[in-house]
Amino acid sequence: MKQGIINLNHTTRRNFLKTQAVGVVSAAMCSTFNPFPSVSSYAQSPNDRFKIGFIGCGGMGTGDASDLAHFGDIVALADVRQERLDYFKSNSNIVSKPDEVYVTQDYRKVLERDDVEIVGISTPDHWHVKIAIEALQAGKHVFCQKPLTLTIEENKLIRKAVKKYGKVFQVGTQQRADKNHFMLATLMVRKGLLGDIKRVVVTLNTGPKAGPFPVEAVPETLDWNMFLGQAPYVEYRAPRATGSFRYWYDYSGGQFTDWGAHHIDCALWALDQLGVGKGPIEIDGSNVEHASPLDEKGTPTVDDCFNTAVHFNIQMKLANGVELVVEDQKDFNGILFEGTEGRIFVDRGRVTGKPIEENRQSVLNEEDYVSLNKGKPVVWHKENFIQCIREGGTPSSDVESHTFAMNACHLCGIAARLGRVVKWDPIAESIVDDELAASFMKREQRKGFELPNV
Repeated sequence: MKQGIINLNHTTRRNFLKTQAVGVVSAAMCSTFNPFPSVSSYAQSPNDRFKIGFIGCGGMGTGDASDLAHFGDIVALADVRQERLDYFKSNSNIVSKPDEVYVTQDYRKVLERDDVEIVGISTPDHWHVKIAIEALQAGKHVFCQKPLTLTIEENKLIRKAVKKYGKVFQVGTQQRADKNHFMLATLMVRKGLLGDIKRVVVTLNTGPKAGPFPVEAVPETLDWNMFLGQAPYVEYRAPRATGSFRYWYDYSGGQFTDWGAHHIDCALWALDQLGVGKGPIEIDGSNVEHASPLDEKGTPTVDDCFNTAVHFNIQMKLANGVELVVEDQKDFNGILFEGTEGRIFVDRGRVTGKPIEENRQSVLNEEDYVSLNKGKPVVWHKENFIQCIREGGTPSSDVESHTFAMNACHLCGIAARLGRVVKWDPIAESIVDDELAASFMKREQRKGFELPNV
C-alpha cells in the first residue's frame, strides 16, 4: 500500500486538529442531547403504546430494543441464538411481561403475528433487507439498524418496497438527529459559512486483521444455517457469528459500510449529494490493504481470516465537483470539511475550526434545524420514528436518502476489492464500462433465502 499519501493527509489533519479547542461550540448549541426529551407524550398511556416485535437480540439489539420499549410493549422476540432470547426475555428494560412475550428462532413467526405493529431489526447486515421487506409486506412499520443493505441491488429493492407498501421506516443512523454536532456542521456547510466546499475528508477507523480461526462444532443453541441466510454455506468458525461478522465480505463491507454508513452518509448529506444524479462519479480504490489476500477478481482466497479492508485511502470525485476522501485512522474518526472560507472537523463529541471560533453559526436558528429535519422539531431519532408513525411525515434517516449514501459506501468496497478506479453513473445508478465491477452490485442468494419480489 502507498502509505505516503495517507501519511500526508493524516499529518495535515492532525496539525489542524491540534490548533483547535476540543469541543468548541457556541453556548446556545451546547445543551446536553437528551435521548428521551419528550417520551411522556408518547409512551405513558397503556392504550397508546405500540406492540413491538424485535428481531436480532445481540449487542446492538440490546440498546435498540430497550430504547423502543419506551414507546411500546415488546411482545415477540426472534434470534438465531437461544441464549440471547433467554437474556432478552429476562431483561426488565426490554420486556415488561416476560410470561407473555413470544420467543422464537424463526423471525417469520414474529412477522406473522397480527398484534405486532412495529418491527425492530438488529440482525447482522446481510439479513436486513430480506427481513425488512417481509415486515413491510406484513404491514409493519420498521426500525432497522445500519448499514441497511449488503449490495447496490438491495438499495434499489428496499427503496422500491418502502414506496410500494407505505409504512414508516427509520434507519438507525442517529447522527442525522445530532443537533449539536452533525446537524450543526451540515447547516454550516449548506448555509455557505465555510465558503465553497472544495474537499471533504471522511476518516473511518482502521479495519482489524485477525485469524486464522479454527473450525468448531456448531453450538447446540445456534441455528447456524439460519444465521448464514443468503450468504454461502461455510463451516462454523466462532467469530463469523459474533460482532466480528462485519469483517467478512460475506456478511458486510467492513469499515466502509460500518462507520461509513454514518460518516459518508453525513458528509454527502451536508453536501446535498444524496439523490438521483448526485454523489460519486469516480471512485479510486487503488490504495487499499486488505486483512487477507484477494485474487484478481476481488474474491477472498481464504475463509478462516477477516478479509475486509484494513488500511485505505479512497479518492472520490462527486457530481458537484467536490473531492471526497475516505481514509482510515487508528485513533479517531469523523469528517473534515474544507471550504474557501475555512474548515471544520466534526465527530460525535466536537465541532472545531476557525468558523466555530468566530461564532459564524450564530446566524442559524431553530427554523433551520426544523427545515433540515424535514419539517419536524429535532428530537431523538427513535422518537422521530414514533412521531412519524403518529403524525405522518418522513423520518430523519429515511430509506431514500440512506440508500444513496450506501451506494457510495458499497462503491468504496467494490473499488477497494478490485484495486482500481470504478466509474459510476449516478443517474442510471450503474457502474460504467466495467463488467467485473458491475457484477459486485448484486449477490447470488442461497436457495431458500432469496430476496423477496417487490
